[in-house]
This record gives sequence, structure tokens and C-alpha cells, in this order.
Amino acid sequence: SPHGPDPHQTASYSGGWSPLVSDRYQWLEVDLGERTKITAVATQGRYGSSDWLTSYLLMFSDTGHNWKQYRQEDSIGSFPGNSNADSVVQHKLQQPAIARFLRLIPLDWNPSGRIGLRLETYGCPYSKQLLFSKNHLDSAPDVVTLKFKTLRNSGTLLQAEGRDGLGFSLELERGKLLLTSASEPLRLASLGSLLDDQHWHHVAVERRSSHLNLTVDKHTERVQIPAEFSHWDVEQVAVQGFSSQKSLVSKRNFQGCLENLLYNGHNLIELAKNNDHQVTVGGNVTFSCAEPVSVAVTFTGPQSFLQLPGATASSSGGVSLGFQFRTWNKAGLLLTFDLPQQGGVVWLYLSEARLWLQIHKGGRALLELTAGAALNDGQWHSVEMNSKRGRLTVAVDKEEGGSAQASPLFPVAIESHLFFGGCPAEDTSHECRNPFNVFQGCMRLLTLDNQNMDLIMVQQKQLGNYSNLQIDMCGIIDRCSPSRCEHGGRCSQSWTVFHCNCSDSGYIGATCHSSVYEQSCEAYKHNGNTSGHFYIDVDGSGPIKPQLVYCNMTEENTWMVMQHNNTELTRLRPSPGVKQHLVHFDYSSREEQLSVAISQSEHCEQELSYHCRKSRLLNTPEGSPFSWWRGGPGSGRIQTYWGGAHPGSQQCSCGLQGDCVDPQHYCNCDADRMEWTEDSGLLTHKESLPVRSLVLGDVQRPGSEAAYRVGPLRCRGDKNFWNAAFFDKETSYLHFPTFHGELSADISFLFKTTASSGVFLENLGIKDFIRIELSSSTQVLFSFDVGNGPLEVLMESRDPLNDNRWHRVRAERNVKEASLRLDDLPVATQEAPTDGHFHLQLNSQLFIGGTASRQKGFRGCIRSLQLNGVTLDLEERAKITPGVQPGCPGHCSSYGSLCQNQGRCVERTNGFHCDCSLSAYTGVFCQTEVSVSFKPGSSVSYTFKEPYELSRNSSALPSSIYSDMTLRGENVSLSFRTNQSPALLLYVSSYYREHLALLINKNGEQDVRYKLDSSREAEVLRSKVRSLANGQLHTVTIRRLSDSVSVQVTKHSTIHIFSTFSLIVFVSPESGDLDPDLARLASLGFAGCLSVVQFNTISPLKAALLHPDTSPVVISGPLVQSNCGSAGSANPYAEENTHHLSGKRWTILKCLHFAGVIAVVIFVIVTGLAITARFLYRRKDTYRNQEVKGVKQDDSPDFPFNNQADSQNLSTENPKEYFI
Repeated sequence: SPHGPDPHQTASYSGGWSPLVSDRYQWLEVDLGERTKITAVATQGRYGSSDWLTSYLLMFSDTGHNWKQYRQEDSIGSFPGNSNADSVVQHKLQQPAIARFLRLIPLDWNPSGRIGLRLETYGCPYSKQLLFSKNHLDSAPDVVTLKFKTLRNSGTLLQAEGRDGLGFSLELERGKLLLTSASEPLRLASLGSLLDDQHWHHVAVERRSSHLNLTVDKHTERVQIPAEFSHWDVEQVAVQGFSSQKSLVSKRNFQGCLENLLYNGHNLIELAKNNDHQVTVGGNVTFSCAEPVSVAVTFTGPQSFLQLPGATASSSGGVSLGFQFRTWNKAGLLLTFDLPQQGGVVWLYLSEARLWLQIHKGGRALLELTAGAALNDGQWHSVEMNSKRGRLTVAVDKEEGGSAQASPLFPVAIESHLFFGGCPAEDTSHECRNPFNVFQGCMRLLTLDNQNMDLIMVQQKQLGNYSNLQIDMCGIIDRCSPSRCEHGGRCSQSWTVFHCNCSDSGYIGATCHSSVYEQSCEAYKHNGNTSGHFYIDVDGSGPIKPQLVYCNMTEENTWMVMQHNNTELTRLRPSPGVKQHLVHFDYSSREEQLSVAISQSEHCEQELSYHCRKSRLLNTPEGSPFSWWRGGPGSGRIQTYWGGAHPGSQQCSCGLQGDCVDPQHYCNCDADRMEWTEDSGLLTHKESLPVRSLVLGDVQRPGSEAAYRVGPLRCRGDKNFWNAAFFDKETSYLHFPTFHGELSADISFLFKTTASSGVFLENLGIKDFIRIELSSSTQVLFSFDVGNGPLEVLMESRDPLNDNRWHRVRAERNVKEASLRLDDLPVATQEAPTDGHFHLQLNSQLFIGGTASRQKGFRGCIRSLQLNGVTLDLEERAKITPGVQPGCPGHCSSYGSLCQNQGRCVERTNGFHCDCSLSAYTGVFCQTEVSVSFKPGSSVSYTFKEPYELSRNSSALPSSIYSDMTLRGENVSLSFRTNQSPALLLYVSSYYREHLALLINKNGEQDVRYKLDSSREAEVLRSKVRSLANGQLHTVTIRRLSDSVSVQVTKHSTIHIFSTFSLIVFVSPESGDLDPDLARLASLGFAGCLSVVQFNTISPLKAALLHPDTSPVVISGPLVQSNCGSAGSANPYAEENTHHLSGKRWTILKCLHFAGVIAVVIFVIVTGLAITARFLYRRKDTYRNQEVKGVKQDDSPDFPFNNQADSQNLSTENPKEYFI
């Protein structure tokens, strides 16, 4: 039947339905005569006209009241209509609707015509008594299904009990269905929401061996049940007032209607009707469903309001108002009216989810009351406002939610009209003023002076006025049920949108979809991280949770270390009556985390060792082993080989290598000797890892002793991170199966190219598509269409992206937004429609590096391509695809900057390596300082050999060699901390009395003394930085080229205290080898720390500490590396001075001493450091003929010793040894 606000204003023309007035208040209602299962609808325009609908809503009802809007894909409310009057547009309903009445509400129509419609529905009669098939009952021994409808939000719906009091119950709690264990109050699951809407809801409970399947409407949840239920049998089932055996009393019985109540195929309602002895009926039960008529109204948006007359026949100067509302919003105007005789205005509104009443007049508040809390929970809340005999009362939820009272000195009554929810947009009379937010939600049971307000008359324009309302329905949606927040994100909502709180979840994004953690230690390394504990998310956005592992990056390979509960060497002793010793290992990572980590690693290993004394291990391959272990997925499979051997060999490492202590056996322990021996090795067969348990059998004999150790699981190499393909033509591409990312999709990859454009990825559907492309040399474009038109997200970089360096792209599309990330730039987003969760429907192959049309293809490399956390194997597909090559070399251009402190980037097939041989630092990125704390007692001698076997007659050298061996400059750097002044830090000398000295004078200032001309006095360069002997870390850098030298001193402000280690430094030069003044200063010794010492390309501290066996060093006494050189926050003040020296080059560089006590006549043990020396040969007379340039020597009075030196005592015959 056609309807409108006024039935008399509706006309029906031949060729279809068309109302006289075309607006959104019209509808066409169809009565199907009985409840029908509706599966599809089809529309046409009115025949022979320009009248057709372009979009519409569908409503369903059992009674002709309390309509429910049908939504496709959870939230899409509108259906697209026609584009002309003749074509038929059919929509299959994703979930069939069961109803008697159908109502179609036009939203938009042909702008050149009017509303016009021909409608057809498809479906079949609905049966109330459906039975399960026998096959279904066999697979599920206990199955309960039912349908219910109710207006109450709480009550026990079903109880099932068995032996020993075991049972479970289904209860409505605040409109949600809870599954609880009856034996001990334990909530097992919660499903559904807003189930008190007086519409039918389907519930099914299926018990399997170890879990229950709970279904509410179209959502099913698998529920793990306690172990005691595994052999549980149902003895009785109780539903509201009747049960299968006897009544079970519930504290809160369900009030509402039930149908199709089936238990294991038995229709309990039919059995109850027929007075079957198996069913007991108790309480007030009728076999019909009498539904109360409750007309609700929905305030949908900013223009919504409801205006009603405020005076009734019973009005006597007071006011009595009542209504119920439900909303998700914290704020909004509920009701307003003017007081008589310009007495002011009354506002009843929500603020911070509390109810407020305010009476306002003349710009000030005359009265303010508040009651209730958390009223935005989506539940129905009642509000009562009464003003009588000078007393004003406001109550929420009949006193349960609180009330407030006042005694105003003025009458509170309604002058003319009531306005609910908001005010008219064009209110020329100024009867309605709303300084608050508009209300979005539902209202019902509106009463004025105890009389119900007829909202159906309002709908028919016979009472009051309204705008943008949905009458006779509550259109509230719970956007958090089921929650679209992934990975444990907490969902909250307002009327129009939901929000996910991802804090503490380890994920980010609008729906907590993308992991904040990397998928491997390898990925962390390439972000510039060093060794430490990291959270690893092995499947990215997948369901597996992050795990905490240790990433060892100290070696060339990066290791991921996963611990278990016993990695120590554990000793066993014979125990009476114990024939076997069983050990289980519990890992800190979960089963699925271990499995994926192992599978995506290139190599995994685990140490397995057995130390034995008269305790056999495997005996012989022909016999049953005494001991074995389980390894692999789950509880593991029995393995009879030992560490270092092959799977299935029943051997140990020595058996494989042929060096067992007894050649007749394949394990050392099988020799059964009284001496301690061991069988140890690494397990490397990934299918057998990790070790789950260990069974040791030969430990019960007298005299048997044994110890075992199972090390942590260690894996290296990330096959996914380096999985790459190179596309050398625009027409080349890889294809994969269709991408499935209907409601949530994320795509991430790395690329590098020299081309300015190209498509990275494309997947097409009939209308839908998804595509990521390099649209220009600085732009990446993410575009898709899910049926509501193309949407694009553009990301632009300031720097060119075709620089042949790796760039990372991360695109995500979910029900809230689409986002695009490029490298570390801020994310770009586009919001999705609030009322539209369209599924992405694709059907073509997924194209990588190109398109189906073979146009706009990508030329370059794509690496580590992941779709929803799953890596596509580009390399394997590239091996069989012309025009595409597996792998992609050349990583130093992207990651070389990670190598610090003169570290050199070395290319590898998968990745890179930092070569620190020319750096004074060590570590994975040459970032770890090498430091020593000096105290008496230790020494290091560093000897350098001459690069050529030179004769004493330097004039015989070829000129080319002579030129190359001339040292025209040096770069010297070191860090130090000390409380000593004066102190000698560094001393370099040549065979011809030239020298360089770095010292701290008595005032704590830095002095650098250069003497490159033996005929002149030393020149002193003094820093202006004071108080260097303050125990803080300072860095000195000296750079000289020819006669120009610069000295930079950096002062660090934060004091660090470290434990120190002893280092004894000594030299035994000839008595005339050292400048006497410096010798007297050096005799004071040095107490402090030296760090990262470097002279040109040589790092003597690093060589002595890290490579003492392969470097020309001799160490006496203990030499222990320290972290005393770790810097705090650096003071930005750094001074650099440049000077010109009176010499340009060294003659023969003899030795370089650091922080030493140097004896002039006798051998003395000292503290200090002698660093590297290069021996450069040059004729002495040539050097002396150089023109002298420089500044005047600084005879500093701060230097504590005489500057006069005895140049005649200098010897040139000392051996080329340098002492640290």
C-alpha cells in the first residue's frame, strides 16, 4: 500500500507507484500476508515516464510497527536504484530478511522527473519448525537453537546442566548475550548487542569436544571451554519457564517471545504444547507472541527536531514530562521549552554523558541541576521531569540513576511548544534556541502530563512538526559489535563513528591493523639498531602477537635468540627407582611465533650437548637408543640423533666426523668409560626445531653421572626481508592469485628505481580495483574503488624517488580510512564514508610490477612485498618469468650511511656489512667505542715493520718511492677523561728531533706542541677551552696538512662514572730520545681513560684489545676493555683553531706515545698509550732546506718545565718499537 505523511495526498498511477509529492517522507509498504524469508528485491522506474529512483532504503517489520532498516555489509543503509525507467536492478540480500511487511523509502530520484517505482520481492514462506538433519546431529552431540525477541535488556535465556553441577547458561546482560559457566561464575564469551530491540534474533550453541560454537544472528564465535566439560553430558535444559526435565529457577527470567526452540532436533515448544512428559512447563507461559506497540523516533543528524504542543487539558501551572532515550553521544539537547510570560528558557541536555537541567534568563543561569552518569552507553534510559507546588524534580532511570531537586522562586511551566532533539533551521519566531549540540539517538514513550504522545499522528503531519526523523523505528547501530578494532584495540563510539584505542596493543592505525614492530632482527638492524631486546611481529598485521626476543648484532650475521626455561648446563645423578629422566622445555615465545620465526629464517640452530661419565647416550644405530629428544612443531617428533649429526642417523657429531673415543661407537658417551667426556653439537635441521623435551635413559646405574644442556634457539637471515625481483622492462610483470582484502587490507614493500613512473601493483574486479603506482619521480599514488567511486591517496616526497635507493611504501585500507606511508614521511589519509563498509571485490590475477594491459609497467626492484602480513615469493616466481630476474643487488647506496666512523659498507647478496678495519670503533655499524682505563701494572708494545726493505743509505731510494713515503700530514683523534693536570696524553717523535706532543697544562688547558724543524723551538697551540681535567669526557682532533694544522677540542658537559680496568704502559727509549721537558712531564704518569685512539688509518687500541693474536702487539699484565669512554650529552661548544707551522713534513717518524711515564735514563714502568707510527724516509738535508713558516713559539709560563732541550742527546739508532 502506498503511504505518505498524509494518505490523502498519495496518488497511484498506471505503470507504477508515484506519489503526488516527491520528498523523503514518502514510502511504499508491502504486506506479504505472512512472515516470509525475503532473499532479493528488484526495482524499475514507472513505465513510459521519466520517473525512477536512484537510491532507496529498505525497512522490514513483523507487525507493521517497530521497523528495522536493512543494511548490507553491516552498515550500508542505502541501495542504488535505477538509471532509467525500463531496466531492472536487482539486489540479493546478503542475509535473508524474515518479515511480513516491507517498506521502501525513496532517498533520491531522477532530477528531471519524480518518484516512480515498480517493485518485486523474491523469497519463500518462513517455517517456524525446522529440524536438524541426522548427519548434523551426529557431528554435534549437543545443539541448541532458538529465536527470541524482547524489550528487556537483561534476563536468563537458557540453562543447561549435567553431572556434578557442571553447566552453562545464556543470559542477556545490557542487551548482549553472555555465555557463562554455571559451576563457577566464569564468563566464557559475549556476543551481539542491542538485542532488546523487539526484533527476532537467532541463537545457536553447538558443543564440540573441546569448544563451543556460539552464534548470534550472522556472527559466530569459537569458545574454548574448560577441560572438565570435555566428557560432559547434558541432563536437562531450561529455557525461561519450561525445561526438558524439571524446572530450573533463574534469578532473572527472560521476558519476551521464543520460537524454533530446538534441542538436538527436538522442538521443545511443540513438545510443551502436546504436554510431553519430558518437558515441564512452569510460570506464565503462553504459546503466542503478544507484542507491545512502542513507537520510537530516531534523530539522525544536525537538522533533526521534533516539535510538539506543550499544553494539555490537565495542565494546571506545572509540568510533568517523561521519555526514554538511548544514544552513544556524550552531549546533545534532549528537550527545550520557554517559560510563560518571558520567564526564561528551560534546557534539558546531555553533557559529558550526564543529564543537566538549566533554566536561563537574561543571559544568566537561574537554576542548574544534574543527575545520572555514563548515559551514552547505548541503553534505554528514562527521564522524568516534574514541577509541582514550587518543587522541581529531575530523575534518571526511576531514581536508580540519580535524581536532583530544587525549589525555584518562579513557576516552571510550558508556554507553548516542546522541542525535542534540536531546533528548526529557520525559526523566525525564536521559540527554540539551542546553544548545545543536537541530539543524535532514539526516543520513545514520550509523555506530557501522563498522556502518551502519538508519534504516528506526528508522522502523518496531524500533530506537531518534525524534520529529518525516522519515526516508528530506532536506528541505533552498535559499531563496536562486532568490534572492528583489531589486535585487542579497545572500541568506543559516537552516533556516527567508532574509534579504536590502540595503546599498549603493539599496533597502530585507525583499526589497530598495522604492527609497530619489525618482523625480524634483520629488519631492526637495517633501521640502524644495535644488539638488544626487541619485540618481533613475525606476521606483521596478521593474528600472531609480537614476541620479545634478543637480537644479537655483534657478528656479521644478525641472530634472533629465543630463550626457554633451562639453558644452563644441568647435572643429573642416579635416583632410586628412576629409569629415565624426562625434561620439558618451555619457550618464552608461543607455538605459532616459533613456527613462523623458524620458517622465515634462512638458518636456525640449537645447541644440544651431553656430558657423561659411565652414561651411554645412543649406543649403536642398530639398537634402541638409551636417550632421545622431541623436536619440531607442537609437542615434537621423536629424534634419535644428536647435535652435529644428521636427522635419522642415530649418531653424534664424532660419529659423523669419525673421531669418537671408541671407533666402535658413534658417540663418545657410548664408550661407557669412567672418564668424563661429552657429545655436543648444533641441531640445524629446521623441521626438527625447537627441542621440546629430552629423555635421558642411562642414568640409573651405580657410578653413572651426566649433565645436559639445550641452548636457546638461534635463527639468522630473514628470507622475507630480502625476497626481491628486478623488472627490466615496462612490459614485464609477475602475477599471483587474487588478493583478498575485503574489509581490511594492508600492502607494504620496498622499491628502488631510476624510472620516473610505473605501476607497482594492480588487481581488478568487475568494477572494483586496487592499485599502487609511482605516478611521478616524487609521488606515490594509492587508489582503489569498492563500488562507491574511486578514492585516491597521494604521497609526495621532497626528494626524488628514482634515485636508485630503497624506499618503503605502506598502504592500508580499512572500514574507517585509507592511508599511505612513504619512508618516514607523515602518513597521508582519506576517510571512508561513515555509512559504508563496502567489501573490496576482486576477481582478476594480482599483477606485480605491471598491469593487465602491459602498460605503465615498473622498471626497477621490488622487495619484501607483503599483503596482510603474508610475503609473496617474488624470487621463485621471477625464476620462471621472462623479463624478471630474481633478487636485486646493490644495498650500500641505501644502507651505507649506517656505517659510522669511517666504517666501509661492503655489499652482500642479501644485505650489507660494515667493515670497521679502518675505523677506531667496532660494532655492527662501527659505532662502539674502544676504551681503556689506565692504571699501573699493564703494558702493550706495538711494533711496526717498514713497508720496504730499505738500506741505511736513503739516497739510494727511487724518487717515486721517496715521494710516496713522505708524510705531509696526519689526522690524530682521541677521547680522554682525567682529573690530572698537568698530564701528557700523546707524544710523536721522529729520528731527527721532530715531535708532536698533546698535553694538559697545569691550568687544565689543552696544549699541542709541534716541532717539525729540528733547528727551531717547538711551537705551542693552546685551546681556549678550560677545565679539561675535570673527569668528564673530551675529544681532541688534530688535522695537519703540510704547514697548516687545526686542533679541535670538544667539551662534554655530563659526567659519567665507569668502572676502570688496569693498563700499564711503558717504554724504554734511549736517554736522549725524548725532549727533556716532556720527559719530566711524562714521568708524572697518567691516570684516566683513553678512547677511540686513531692515527691516520691505524687504531692501536682496537688492535691490542680485539686482535692481539693477529696484530704486532706484545701485552704484559692484564689488559681489559672498559666503557670509560662512553660520552654523555655533548656540550655544543667546540673550539677549532688553525695555525701555520714552521715545517711541512716529518723526516723519519719514529714513535708515538700516549699517556706515558717515559724515563730519560733508566727503564721505568709507566701508565700510558703508545699509538701507531708510519716510517717515512727522507734525506735530512732536504728537510732542513725547507722554508720556515709559522707563528712565534709560545714560551708558555704555564708549562711547568724548562723549555731548553739538549738536542745533542737525540739518538737515531733506536729500534722501531712503540709501547702502549
